[in-house]
Amino acid sequence: MFLLAALVIGPLWADSGGTAGAPNYSADSIANSASGAAGFYAPNTFISIYGQNLSHVTRAIGPNDISGGMLPTALTGTGVRVLINQIPADIWYVSPGLINALIPNILIAGPAKLQIEVDGLAGPPVSITLGDTAPALFQLDAVTALAVHLDGSTITSSAPARAGEMIVLFATGLGPTLPAQIPNFIAQTAAQIAGRKDFQVLLNGVSVDPSRIAYVGVEPGSAGLYQINLLVPNDAPANPEIRISTLERTSPAGRFLPLQ
Repeated sequence: MFLLAALVIGPLWADSGGTAGAPNYSADSIANSASGAAGFYAPNTFISIYGQNLSHVTRAIGPNDISGGMLPTALTGTGVRVLINQIPADIWYVSPGLINALIPNILIAGPAKLQIEVDGLAGPPVSITLGDTAPALFQLDAVTALAVHLDGSTITSSAPARAGEMIVLFATGLGPTLPAQIPNFIAQTAAQIAGRKDFQVLLNGVSVDPSRIAYVGVEPGSAGLYQINLLVPNDAPANPEIRISTLERTSPAGRFLPLQ
């Protein structure tokens, strides 16, 4: 699955470690995994939870954790579960200071309670709010959006996108799809987001012609990961700020696309 390594091996922020005891975390120590922004949560969105005593081991999801396309709500040998409104989330990575998990797609927008259990020892229930969507682009670094050329190579300042080129961006939090995704399962086929008509890509604050967005939906072979196939405008500015927008929200500012 594309981005699997990024989510389980290269977490966005530092692991804080911990000592033995109950899991310790707060609402303020939770962030959208793609953007690192707090409060950007929705069903089928990756989140990162930071704290102490979140696990006794460090463990990433692997092929043996996935059976018949079904994702794990606990990684073997960890005893770690993340419950959101008492529904177990799919787990990607655990360590004493960090958990990466996918908010269950069967939840709905509104207030929610998140709680971590480690070998049956529960941490505090903390309040978060889920939106209908929580659009966020995955990033190469703090200011660069993750995108690839059609040959799969990463777009960087030394290998930038070009005007008129078809590129692929990666996001989380874009909401339900048509057809709907099966809970706890990897997406087997392409499926556009239900809010396709309201979806926008913004370059330096200017909306790209919707006809240049060839696809926005789940990436087959992944879960919680959306891809955006974008035909870069012929008159696109160099190295523009790039944001994505749904009917409800716009992704955080300050992310840029290497483009010449």
